[in-house]
Amino acid sequence: MDLARQLHQVNRGMVLFDLALGGGALLAPAATLRILGHQPPSEDALHLFRRCGPIWLTFAAAHAVAAVRDRPQDWWALAWLRATEIATDSVWANSPALSRPGARLGLRLAGAANLAYTLGFAGLATRSRARGR
Repeated sequence: MDLARQLHQVNRGMVLFDLALGGGALLAPAATLRILGHQPPSEDALHLFRRCGPIWLTFAAAHAVAAVRDRPQDWWALAWLRATEIATDSVWANSPALSRPGARLGLRLAGAANLAYTLGFAGLATRSRARGR
């Protein structure tokens, strides 16, 4: 399987991931945080986490649009979106409320994954534009 097909597959997976994360943050924030390795959250932490639900659902929509339309501007938009997430999970990884083994490493690796997605989706945008000429 070539890299472009793998990126398309990853993109479809991110639709599902961001739907689950956004939906979980909105509908079951305490359970979602527990899955992510967080200790029982305070009430304000629940509301801050729930606040991110619509953001992740917007990401899911952007991934879905790129999957369906496959236009360079959609891939550029995803590259920018994923770039905004490169450092966010690394910041969260410093939270003293993370207690599950591997949770901190997982969040730091998420930053590396977002960097890879940023570069990969930018590559798809460039490739899609060249293919469209």
